[in-house]
Amino acid sequence: MPDPPADYQKQSPETAARFCKIRSRDIILSVRDLKKTFPSPEGERTVFDHLSFDVHRRELITIIGPSGCGKSTFIRIAAGLDEASGGAILLDGQPVTGPGPDRGMVFQGYTLFPWLTVKRNVMFGLEMKGLGSLQAESLARQWIAMVGLAKFEDSYPHELSGGMKQRVAIARALANEPRLLIMDEPFGALDSQTRCRMQTHLLEIWKKVDITILFITHDLDEAILLSDRVLVLGVNPGGLLEFIENPVPRPRHPSQITSPEFLALKARLDALIHPPADEGDDDLLPVPMVKLTVAGDEVE
Repeated sequence: MPDPPADYQKQSPETAARFCKIRSRDIILSVRDLKKTFPSPEGERTVFDHLSFDVHRRELITIIGPSGCGKSTFIRIAAGLDEASGGAILLDGQPVTGPGPDRGMVFQGYTLFPWLTVKRNVMFGLEMKGLGSLQAESLARQWIAMVGLAKFEDSYPHELSGGMKQRVAIARALANEPRLLIMDEPFGALDSQTRCRMQTHLLEIWKKVDITILFITHDLDEAILLSDRVLVLGVNPGGLLEFIENPVPRPRHPSQITSPEFLALKARLDALIHPPADEGDDDLLPVPMVKLTVAGDEVE
């Protein structure tokens, strides 16, 4: 394991007090010795094993790791969309055995019904729960206003920008008042400016709603900007490398990406995800150079 950068977990008194308060809250999610395997031509392939950790109520947890470490597989199990090969996930002390209204899900792709308006998309889950149309409409409008789209409640998804579609998806997921919101790279398909706005908007929503969030991302800046703690998974097989308390003070703003706390934590995360390559690693042999330009037509 690479040596951590100096002071990557150094906390101010205010941040230490915040984590003391977080640790005093109830544990909402418990992962206990979780294991997932898949069959393969070479035999059983272990995606992750012995995965164990706890999440407290109203925490915002970001999950990072190299490709193939099982990030999306893990949250599919947490959402009840896939089965573990061993161990258990407990939500409020109850085993997760399938999908349920106690968990909301937001994917990277826009999963809205294209033939329904914004309002009807948000109403859909409420009506499936058995609420009458008037009550479902009233609640849907509240959540649409919460995500700042009250003026667009009668618009259709094709009339919205990418960021607006994801705000509708968030409103729809939150309308059922889940205990846990699971987000699988929800901003990954957005341009950088829209992504930055959505990160800020998510933090504003999270402050106003009693919700615990699991958020998968490949972006280290995003992981640090959003999280209370960063969960780092390894690969081959996957497992918990570190569960790091984020020392960057709240409230958060993109301008903090140049702060010492931010840079130290980013360096540590990068060292965990991209450790120095072993000499002789066949996967990292030099790529042969192929000349595709006219001889003498150099750019340097």
